Amino acid sequence: MNYKMIGRILSVILGVEAILMLPALFISVFDGDAPVIGSFLLSIGLIAVVSVILFFVSRNAEMHFYAREGFVCVGLSWIAMSLLGCLPFWFSGQIPKFIDALFEMVSGFTTTGASIVPNVESLSRGILYWRSFSHWIGGMGVLVFVLAIVPLNGRNSGFTLHLMRAESPGPSVGKLSPKLSQTAKILYIIYIALTVADVLFLLAGKMPLFDALCAAFGTAGTGGFGIKADSMTSYSPYLQNVTTIFMFLFGVNFTIFYLILMKKFKAVAVDEELRAYFGVFIVSTIIITSNIMRLYPTVSQAISHASFQVASIMTTTGYATADFNTWPVMSKTILLCLMIPGASAGSTGGGMKWSRIILLIKSGGRGLKKLLYPRHVDAVRFNGNVVDEKIVDNTNAYLAVYIIILISSFLIITIDGFSIETNISAVISCFNNIGPGLDGVGPALNYAHYSGLSKGVMIFCMLAGRLEIFPILVLFARKTWTVRR
Repeated sequence: MNYKMIGRILSVILGVEAILMLPALFISVFDGDAPVIGSFLLSIGLIAVVSVILFFVSRNAEMHFYAREGFVCVGLSWIAMSLLGCLPFWFSGQIPKFIDALFEMVSGFTTTGASIVPNVESLSRGILYWRSFSHWIGGMGVLVFVLAIVPLNGRNSGFTLHLMRAESPGPSVGKLSPKLSQTAKILYIIYIALTVADVLFLLAGKMPLFDALCAAFGTAGTGGFGIKADSMTSYSPYLQNVTTIFMFLFGVNFTIFYLILMKKFKAVAVDEELRAYFGVFIVSTIIITSNIMRLYPTVSQAISHASFQVASIMTTTGYATADFNTWPVMSKTILLCLMIPGASAGSTGGGMKWSRIILLIKSGGRGLKKLLYPRHVDAVRFNGNVVDEKIVDNTNAYLAVYIIILISSFLIITIDGFSIETNISAVISCFNNIGPGLDGVGPALNYAHYSGLSKGVMIFCMLAGRLEIFPILVLFARKTWTVRR
């Protein structure tokens, strides 16, 4: 295990985190909020000290990196960022309990949007900004950001693929250009461009600048932390519709946008995941609209609320324009089912990803054929290409571990005694990085009533869900730390 190289990357990650806290500090200075200013200064100082110590200790790191180190580095980076990133919440006293502050920060970085804050409008603007900005940081992935801007290793960038594979959502990570650092830059350019476009459209609808930035951060990262108690309900229909469109766009594989820029429209048209994603969105919106139509005075309002909520849940954003807890059972069931597949691979959304769902269906179909025709040889294909058997095996393994974690987490949090609907939707929501669930954790409620143990379980679920399970599980495997190469 190359501990020094891991330490070197961690030092850079924490240094970047300290810098990214500065805008929230400046907002607090502008507002003259002394307690929050002090909490950010102390947090930035502590993070900087830890970063410098790690950099000094790992200054002579050997420049080699393998898959094992990639998983460990990603897992430790997200844990360290969350533990230190929650300090402003705790130091300021706006979230008094450390476990609650950590829950809120992990929810932010993993773009879950599940909150323990009962009255979000009581938080200062600096805290609200950092809370929402954490979605934008975690949406594309902080290691991808570092790979895009920091030359960690100019001689050999082979280790960057291990980092991207460990952090990027989806069954596999491909290159948009020969160099991985260039791929990271392309991804972030697209990410920034879409975010800026979202802000401009929101400003055009007369949303205040601070609100527009926070809303765009939540939309881009598909996170869903709102700065108002009613999420997006009190904003105009125009602003809600703009958010619907951008939530949908950020749930699309970013490779699709690259292909469009390269004018490879045929490749876009035949993409199986995009067609499944778009088709399920349309069908779900139509069914829910017909189911909730009697609850709203006009059909257009029903369509607007249905499309917003489908986009919000599918992309795992978690914003709300209505309390869907009060919707008919069919609509709530559809939304609960949409939480599991989530968005597309290579997007900022969470969930199992539609590409993985497609591969599981095709793998299951192939297994059925083998039962009927034992001598039949068939390959799993995706977008017309044969899928490597390693990817198929990894996808099947992912499903098995996914189910085990889901059931185990559900069983543990039932200790708190809440309803089955509350507990199962809470676990599904946290594990798939959605945010709101049903019943006791619906869009009008929060997670504050859960015990420290249950919050710890859901923190694990949020991290495991965002990092595709294995980078977190690797940290608990004895062989990770004992086996030598």
